[in-house]
Amino acid sequence: MTKDTLLQVAYKAAEDKKAEDIVVLNMEGISLLADYFLICSANSDRQVQSIARELMDKAGEAGYEVKSVEGFDAARWVLVDLGDVVAHIFHRDERSYYNLERLWRDAPQLEV
Repeated sequence: MTKDTLLQVAYKAAEDKKAEDIVVLNMEGISLLADYFLICSANSDRQVQSIARELMDKAGEAGYEVKSVEGFDAARWVLVDLGDVVAHIFHRDERSYYNLERLWRDAPQLEV
């Protein structure tokens, strides 16, 4: 299984739980953390957790290991590390504050 397949699994999982404003940044050659960042928003703490849970479940079903999860209990910004793909799931109020798209503006956005 490839990192592109993992990205597809993660994107679909976020989409299935009605994540908003899904953005994928190609981090290859820019960051050593991951090849892709998937960034999305949710309207409530519950939805943030629901998206994170779906990402973890679908990745596991597809045979990928979830490396770590940060921020799940607070549900304001959950980071799901899937290795080649790192998903950032923000409560809508937090996303504009942290503005990862601006922070990593050198990374090209991908259409998935």
